[in-house]
Amino acid sequence: MDFDLQTTLPLALLGLMVAFALGWLASRFDVRQWKREQQESPKAYYKGLNLLLNEQQDKAIDAFIEAVQHDPGTSDLHFALGNLFRRRGEYERAVRVHQHLLGRGDLSATERERAQHALAQDYVKAGLFDRAEAAFRALEGSSFATDARLELLTLHERSRDWHAAIDTARKLEAAGAGSFAGRIAHYGCEIALEADALRRPDEAAEALRKAREAAPQAPRPRVIAGQRHAQAGRHREALAVWDELLAAQPAAFALIAQDYAASALACHDEPAARAQLQTAYERLPSLDLVQALLKLDPDAAARHARLRQHLQDHASLSGAAALLKEQLAQGVLPAAVDAEQLQRLATAAARPQQRYRCAACGFEAQNYFWQCPGCHTWDSYPPTRLEDQ
Repeated sequence: MDFDLQTTLPLALLGLMVAFALGWLASRFDVRQWKREQQESPKAYYKGLNLLLNEQQDKAIDAFIEAVQHDPGTSDLHFALGNLFRRRGEYERAVRVHQHLLGRGDLSATERERAQHALAQDYVKAGLFDRAEAAFRALEGSSFATDARLELLTLHERSRDWHAAIDTARKLEAAGAGSFAGRIAHYGCEIALEADALRRPDEAAEALRKAREAAPQAPRPRVIAGQRHAQAGRHREALAVWDELLAAQPAAFALIAQDYAASALACHDEPAARAQLQTAYERLPSLDLVQALLKLDPDAAARHARLRQHLQDHASLSGAAALLKEQLAQGVLPAAVDAEQLQRLATAAARPQQRYRCAACGFEAQNYFWQCPGCHTWDSYPPTRLEDQ
């Protein structure tokens, strides 16, 4: 068949022009749609941030969900959404978001570690400590390893798994995260107390030995060691340990001052104990030390004079209450009924000042705590009551 070039060539050129035009129009449509999607996604993202800054978390979550729908491949949006769910207490939704991220095959190693860490935090907030521990352990060797170990240490403290806490603390020290000697000593003391409760004295003694080895200057191992000796009737050994405490940590000696006096009475070593208590009092005067000295002083007039002198030098309601109590016992005051009433009022007024206050969070307690019940910080309580500070 013969082709007519004059007819065929113009038709071919026209077809090429039509194909080019259609391709150009299709590409323009795709580009415009892509640009529109890109514009819509940042708008939703910035809208979410703005709502978050204005503390409108419900609306912020809706905005971030919209942004994720427009751009499901952006991991930052997923992290923002997961963190919002966690802050609102919607831990199940936070877990799903971070599990979805971990399930993505295109996620980089850095983003995967970040998602793993966020998932572990979700489990902690949800109270799923077993899952949280497993999730944190999966971060060994990652850029989040130190943070994960610190979180693990907190989990071990909450679950009172002191052996695991010691192991984790030593790993943190080896990684250069700082010294954890004081906390390791506390863990050893907790192990000793639990061993004594289970009537395992050898295990308790070994735990205290390791605690003192970990932190030679820590006061708590000596406090507990002396108390164990006293409870077992080994009062001279108790006094020897507490003498070491006085030399190493004189401020903490007031915590066991009255126990010290009781052990001295039990082994008839009053003169030496009185001298030690007087030395401690001259360094750091407190009513606890005065009351310990009163136990060792048989002379009523001397006790009265000591209390009066302490009250003159260090005025406090507790001191006034103690003096009134001593006067009532001796019958010094002519109006005993009035004095008794005054003593009750002084005691009630002094009670708020007889507390210990956490230096980290301000939590106050009538009893001394080695770990604050409020913020869980170790050694945050000064060993002196509020009125003696």
